[in-house]
Amino acid sequence: MTRPTLYKKFFFLFILFMGFNSLYSQKKFTVVLDAGHGGSDIGANRYYSDIGSVQEKNVTLAIVLKLGRMLEKNKDYKVIYTRKIDEYPSLTYRTDLANRNKADLFISVHVNSSPSTSSTTQGTETFVQGPNQNKTNLEVAKAENDVIFLDEKDKENFASYNPSSPESLIALKIQQSKYLEASLTIGGMVEDNFVKKDKRMSRGVKQANLHVLRMNAMPSVLIETGFVNNADDAHYISTEEGQQAIAESIYNAIVSYKKLVDRNVKEPEPEKPVEQPLKNDFRILLMSTPAKYTENDPALKGLKYILTIKENGAYKYYYGTTNYASIRDTNLKTAKDAGFRNAIAISFVPNQSLATGYYTLEIYSGKDKLESKSLILKSLPDIERNKENGVFYYTNGKYKTLEDAVKAQKELENKGITNTVIEKRIK
Repeated sequence: MTRPTLYKKFFFLFILFMGFNSLYSQKKFTVVLDAGHGGSDIGANRYYSDIGSVQEKNVTLAIVLKLGRMLEKNKDYKVIYTRKIDEYPSLTYRTDLANRNKADLFISVHVNSSPSTSSTTQGTETFVQGPNQNKTNLEVAKAENDVIFLDEKDKENFASYNPSSPESLIALKIQQSKYLEASLTIGGMVEDNFVKKDKRMSRGVKQANLHVLRMNAMPSVLIETGFVNNADDAHYISTEEGQQAIAESIYNAIVSYKKLVDRNVKEPEPEKPVEQPLKNDFRILLMSTPAKYTENDPALKGLKYILTIKENGAYKYYYGTTNYASIRDTNLKTAKDAGFRNAIAISFVPNQSLATGYYTLEIYSGKDKLESKSLILKSLPDIERNKENGVFYYTNGKYKTLEDAVKAQKELENKGITNTVIEKRIK
């Protein structure tokens, strides 16, 4: 064998190896770890006579570095830090860093605080980017969003935002709705670990409009690890043991989340039994209310795949549909983490004909009659109009099964008639 031929073969093997190595590195699960605040931005802080000053920027950095070291020991993960020292990266930089590296997950660690000097309020809570706003969430959002004025680029990007104005927060649009359910899942895992492993009090998974999450193109969570103005929390989060426990709980949640993601993209392992479908379909009943909501209404808390069925004057909102127990249970947990604490799974018999009555489609409801030239009246000649309590209701069609009604509803959507509701009428 000549030397040039030998060289060519070694070169080919080298290129092949580098190709495999590149392919492998692309499969790494990329996690961006963000230690909240930093530099001149101290964040939440309190002074205690026995332990001194507890500053959010120091606590978050300590937890993130511990968490990062654990992840770096696992070859399946690539870890990117928004900061590893006491400095202040702008919110724009943190977001750009995550998006530029096509991160699979964004974890922002923070320390909570209530307005009072000392407080009995304590515990952890995890925030995801979402439309739900209550008074407590609003205060946290305002406190965390205040830091946008520390950086010139952030001032430019968020110039119209006024952190003291609730209207500004409420007006923010959710730009990562497709990541909301995944964020709720990882957030729920983090809070479960805080409770089960660390025996801490959890205030749950909540939704708020936070700038550090708003522009991220991946599942993202902001974890409040405790209240700095609660003595017990402050002592816990300022110790090596407490910080290590918090880091371990977040680490375990990330590992569990990655396994869940992997199961969704990989073939099931042959030795595991295949889950058998149930006889009935299951939908998650979120709420029953006289109010009619459209698909993107904030009342639905960002959840998609909503089926609305009107019955006896009330609108019932159902989330998801499946005939697998595991997916049913996951859907139920997602609904509860989104804020529907009273959500329940409801069984539906597939293609069951109503013994009495029928399903129809409520095409429109409102205080004003439809004009004769409207798209609805032109497209549907056999439409029925009724008036109840000063409201006009337009309905169309009679269907024996729910599946037939859903099919008809989709056909109308293809014609441009949207926001229809299936109504169940019992004679």
